Amino acid sequence: MPKHSKRYNQLAERIDADREYTPEEALELLSEESSIKFDETVELHLKTGADVRHADQQVRSVTVLPHGLGKPQRVLVFAQGEAADMARQAGADYVGDDDLIKQIEDGWVEFDVGLAVPDIMSKIGRLGRVLGRRGLMPNPRTGTMVQPRDLGRVIDEAKKGRLEFRTDRTAIIHCPVGKVSFSQQHLLENLSSLVDSIQRARPEGVKGAYLRSAYLTTSMGPGVKLDLGALVALKEGL
Repeated sequence: MPKHSKRYNQLAERIDADREYTPEEALELLSEESSIKFDETVELHLKTGADVRHADQQVRSVTVLPHGLGKPQRVLVFAQGEAADMARQAGADYVGDDDLIKQIEDGWVEFDVGLAVPDIMSKIGRLGRVLGRRGLMPNPRTGTMVQPRDLGRVIDEAKKGRLEFRTDRTAIIHCPVGKVSFSQQHLLENLSSLVDSIQRARPEGVKGAYLRSAYLTTSMGPGVKLDLGALVALKEGL
């Protein structure tokens, strides 16, 4: 078993492991717990009923958090010619084709969102091994392969808090929903938007309950188990 710090153990003692908390109660508790000197990230860890051994049950999509993630999002766009000019005008932080491909092959990955226009996808295919495991590889399924006419909108969304989510090998989705410094209302609205998007991304092949369990936690703190009914109903109460 991993050893936790004295602070972590003290915080964990305040959480009733046998209780399921409403999102409001969980966020209040996490806010009270946070005593780290930096602004911790609030994270959702959600267990799904998807059988991820089957390709048609992989859960993967994107959402835009209404209040962002609490940090600037560095956007890279693989494009050339007129599309590259459009990306720069829309505020992309890095724009290019062969030059960026070479940088990434040499180990540079200092960006948060990767986008590409269709005519350059064949060039960047070899970057999959580097960018895929980091969730940075442009992909039509997640809307990160973008038609030039849509670059402005997608870059704007990325800057505001565009978030990709996907199941891992244990069918769990791990996602940030904001910072501890956010107001509870903003965190609840971000959480509601994320959960709504996860529900809409349910694969048709999933049998039985889709959402199995959910926890909220902070970067350095213990998890708080959520009441799934209250979590799903959150959107109706906002």
